[in-house]
Amino acid sequence: MFKRFIRAIKSIFGGFVSSMEDPKLILEQNIRDLNDQIPQMNENIATVKANMIMLQKEVKKYEKRINDLTAKIKSAINADRDDIAEGYALQLEQAKENLSSSKEQLKFAEQAYEKALKVKKAFVKEKDRKIQEAKEALRANERAEWQGKVADALEQFETGGLDQTHDEMLNRVNEQTAKNEARMELALDSIDTDAMEIEANAEKLRAHELVKQFKSEMGKTEVSEEEKEKSVGSAADKQIEIDEESSEKESGKTIGKKERSQS
Repeated sequence: MFKRFIRAIKSIFGGFVSSMEDPKLILEQNIRDLNDQIPQMNENIATVKANMIMLQKEVKKYEKRINDLTAKIKSAINADRDDIAEGYALQLEQAKENLSSSKEQLKFAEQAYEKALKVKKAFVKEKDRKIQEAKEALRANERAEWQGKVADALEQFETGGLDQTHDEMLNRVNEQTAKNEARMELALDSIDTDAMEIEANAEKLRAHELVKQFKSEMGKTEVSEEEKEKSVGSAADKQIEIDEESSEKESGKTIGKKERSQS
């Protein structure tokens, strides 16, 4: 019974937490968490490297101490001071043990440092891959949201009566336009356009007569179109007669030249 009760409690709170989870926000938080792990990893690697550098310095220090003790032992032996040489020999033995221990620790420190660099490289590669996947998923989510909005708009066109309203408004506008055009045609038909044209022509004739009257008062005569045509025709006839006379004279001259040449 207790297990069943715990399972029921977990199902209630698990469903509540699942309903609160937003995949987009969680992915963004994962990207921030992955980026935040890099400084912490760099700090750990720096600690490992610092330990390695410290051990390298210890090794160099013990190597130098061993060289110094060796030189002192040789000098004491040459000076027949075996007692001093024995004291330096004990110190030399201790320095060699410390050097061996430091070298062993340095070996493990160097291996740890190399391993830390490899782990960082693998982590950065995996981090970049996961961040890229998360960004692609976020972009896909944005595209899906936009497509969902477009789909909602299209569904509203069909289900919300927008299509019907749109067509109805178009029909009303076209009907109003047709009514206005018909009213304009009826208004034009109701006006006597022939009478207006006759009045306009009468006004033109009256204006022409007034101008003609002013010309007669000013001593200027107006030549009619018929008189202009007659004058043009007479001028053309005179030119034809002149051309014929000139051609007859030229033909007479040519005949006379032939008769003289024959004689």
